[in-house]
Amino acid sequence: MPKKTSQTPSRAAAKAGPHKTARQAVKIATKSADAPVSAIEERIARALEAIAAGLSAASERPSTADDLKAAEAFVWQPNGHLVPVPHVSRVDLGLLKGVDRMRDILIENTERFAMGLPANNALLWGARGMGKSSLVKAAHASVNKTVNGRLKLIEIHREDIESLPALMALLRRSDFHFIVFCDDLSFDGNDASYKSLKAVLEGGIEGRPENVILYATSNRRHLLARDMIDNERSTAINPGEAVEEKVSLSDRFGLWLGFHKCSQDEYLDMVRGYARHFGVKIADADLDREALEWATTRGSRSGRVAWQFTQELAGRLGVKLTTK
Repeated sequence: MPKKTSQTPSRAAAKAGPHKTARQAVKIATKSADAPVSAIEERIARALEAIAAGLSAASERPSTADDLKAAEAFVWQPNGHLVPVPHVSRVDLGLLKGVDRMRDILIENTERFAMGLPANNALLWGARGMGKSSLVKAAHASVNKTVNGRLKLIEIHREDIESLPALMALLRRSDFHFIVFCDDLSFDGNDASYKSLKAVLEGGIEGRPENVILYATSNRRHLLARDMIDNERSTAINPGEAVEEKVSLSDRFGLWLGFHKCSQDEYLDMVRGYARHFGVKIADADLDREALEWATTRGSRSGRVAWQFTQELAGRLGVKLTTK
């Protein structure tokens, strides 16, 4: 008679689900323990289940062009997956004060792009906290309403820039228009990933897809630390060429929108706008006095400082802030 073949533990585990497998493994490991094992089994099983869930999430299938219908905004993962963003954290366009000229230029550029007309990649650079990233998100929301949701916002993290060509290949196959947005873009040390961005912006053989535009924010006009540029000048065989290669990255952006520190009047205008918008009831004189005191303690005036003060004031007065 043929001998019976018994299933090996690995084959049995493969047929069982991740949760059942975890619990079976724990029972085998703790079978000979002298102490009660039920609590130990439960804790270890939960830990193994969490690991199994993490491995499952890590192996998510790459996104396809059809997945882009799921939301108006996504976050790009370097494994090829686009994570839908159900609610974008943004500020109403009317609340952005002191940036009127930059706002109008970016809105016009975004409108032309959304309508299929020529438009430029944009670099929003300058003082921190002055609404650079807020303006990008607000511009997308404003223009997207006029094109019936055909304009998508894709955020790519700075550390994932090298996967940008894969994202371009995916978006090229879609009928939607896309703003690919990188917040706080800059390069330090010997980081050479900026070359991937240069190729996508203009230098690659395929070029930038017609349905994609890139918006980036940075505190640096040339996206590089000053000491990097100075170091190239002092150590390179041909300093001029070495510097030109790195500085030319920002030249690939057709629009340079500079953001500068706001005046006291502009700062107070921001605070008053927030107070009116969210229904924070306080006398104008008290609002101005407290806002200036807050800015003094922070050592700066900016849109970010105005928003932080508004949150402090609203919390103290029991007013909830609900963004649109």
